[in-house]
Parts: sequence; structure tokens; C-alpha cells
Amino acid sequence: MTQASPSANPTLDRRESTKQDLTGDVLRRGAAPADSINGDPQRPDFPLSRGKPKSTRIQLGPRDRLIFWILVAALHVLSLLPDFILHKLGIACGLIFHRFDLRHRRIGMRNLEIAFPEKSEAERNRILRASYINLGRTGAEYVRLGGFFYRRLGRRVTYNRLDVWNELHPRYPGKGALILTAHFGGFEMLPAGHALHGFQIGLVHHTQRFLAGDDLMSFIRERAGVQIIRKHTAAREMLRSLKRGEIIGIPLDQNAKRSEAIWVPFFGELAATPSGFDRLAMMAGAPVVPVFIVRQPDGVSHVIEIFEEIPQQRTGDRNADALVNTARYQKAIEEMVRKHPEQWLWTHRRYRTSPVRGTPSLYD
Repeated sequence: MTQASPSANPTLDRRESTKQDLTGDVLRRGAAPADSINGDPQRPDFPLSRGKPKSTRIQLGPRDRLIFWILVAALHVLSLLPDFILHKLGIACGLIFHRFDLRHRRIGMRNLEIAFPEKSEAERNRILRASYINLGRTGAEYVRLGGFFYRRLGRRVTYNRLDVWNELHPRYPGKGALILTAHFGGFEMLPAGHALHGFQIGLVHHTQRFLAGDDLMSFIRERAGVQIIRKHTAAREMLRSLKRGEIIGIPLDQNAKRSEAIWVPFFGELAATPSGFDRLAMMAGAPVVPVFIVRQPDGVSHVIEIFEEIPQQRTGDRNADALVNTARYQKAIEEMVRKHPEQWLWTHRRYRTSPVRGTPSLYD
């Protein structure tokens, strides 16, 4: 792993300029400062950003390109609003969607019924309403990320248990790590906040049907310093990245297609989960580390919570190992959602693909 000196790395210079604010915030939370690792603020045990990531943005036709620039302009205009107004606007949008988004509200209530059968309907609706508010706040942060003054968002993100990376380093020399995460908290802030701190991270990206929106998403993430890995080239590129000692983030909380699925329990129901995640970990010999970004009570600051690696079963029986390991990954996500149910995206049809063809959908 190549380390850059402070004078040769502009990212380190930017991190130094915000070091005092970050350190104070993190120490108050009892976490290790993001800029202080092993007593040396300039030598973390995982890769520093190597500058602007290589662009993987798609080529747009004239119409989609025009739409893209209109969206970019709109985000920049909205980002001129002060943060406290953007924050309140995000909350208002979340409440409006909760009121009128009947289809997804039904999906959310069904998911909450599966996850928390012991809770009353009123309590489940309270959780769902708070989840919509969290999504609205995430939208406001997305406006800031896509517009002016986006680097200030790095000051809102601190770390807990950053030392986990140092503990992994001697056990996996020269290896990267797979970040197990979810659409949780201010999920767009997880890769962006990490990159804005000057740390290398790659993110698997599914190309969207709305091409202008897809290009906008890639533009915002790459501008913050996130390396986008397109799904159609993901396996090969991720293997190369992990062997270079880099970190790859993959959310593993959404429904998988039948051809890519393995069924493991999630809140007591079998959920179709991508099998490729564990296959990649096995092939790369990389650790799987649960990492989630948790929105704090003030609604605008975040703590990136890093947990101990998840032990991987390696008996030689690939199918049995994948089943056991993937169940462990889903259990880690479930435990985090149980701690902070208001911060998960409940409106996704997590159980859409049934393990038995032809059986009625849980959402009928």
C-alpha cells in the first residue's frame, strides 16, 4: 500500500484544515478522531485517496444531457439556501411523502408488521413516519452534496471504532476489506463522508433507467471522491481493488433477483439476498466489516459506526458456507435496524422474491 506524504497529497491538506473541529466532535462522543490513527495523523492503515477517482459516467444523448444539466443547476440553486432552511425543507418533504405516498406506506407498514409483530399499529406508523423524515433529511443532504459548499458536510461526520482497521491490517496484509452496509441513516453520507475525510472507498453502482438521474448520482459521488464501480464490471473490478488493499462498500439490504439470490432469515422471514457478496469475500480472502452511518439526535450530524469483522465459515462446501455467512451478514443488518428502526428504508419490498415459485407475495 503506497502512502503519500502530506506535501504531495492535497487531500491531507484539506483534512488538516478541519482537524480541530473533527477531533473535538469525536472526542466528545468517545470515538477515535478520524485524523488520528496510531498516534500519527498522517499514516492510516487503510488507503488514502489517490486524488480524483477515475470517472465511469455513462455517455448521454443530447436530451438526457440537457436534463442532467438542468438537474445540476437546480441542485446548485437549492444549495444556496442556508443549512437550517434546507434541513427544515427536507423534514417537510418527508412528511408530505408520508402523507400522500400511499403505495409505499402500505409496503412499509407490511415490513414493520413482519419485523415487529409485538408493536401496535400506532407505534409501527410512528416508526414509518420517522423513517420518511429521515429520508427527507437525506434528500436535503443530497442537495448540499450536489451543489455549493458540499465539502462542509465532512465536518458533520465522525467515527466510532476507527481502530478496527488497524486491528485488521496485520491479519490481512495487503488485503482490502468489504464494507457491509445498508440503506440506513443518511446512507448517501456514508461513502461521501468517508471520501471527504480523505479515505479511499469504492461503491458498487447499479445503472438506473433514468439515465440523466444516473449520471447525476455518479457526478455527485465522484466529485466527493467516491470510486464508482459499475455493476456490469463489478466482480472483476472489485477483486482488483481488494487485492490492491482498497475498501469496497456494498449495501446488502435489498431484494435480489431469483437468479442471483440466496434465501436467509431477515426478521424471521426468508429474504432473497445477493449471493455474490460472500462469493466475492471468499475469492478475495478479504474481511467483511459491518459499517453503518447513524444519524444523531440533532438530525444533521452523523457517526460512522464500525464493528468487528464478521467471521466467515470456510469448510470447503461453497453452498453451505455461503448460506451460513450470508445469514450472519443479514443478522448484523437486522441488529442495527432493531437499534434504530426509524433510520432504515422500510418502503422497499424486501421480501418480493419468494423462495418458492408461485407462492403469494407477502405484499398482496
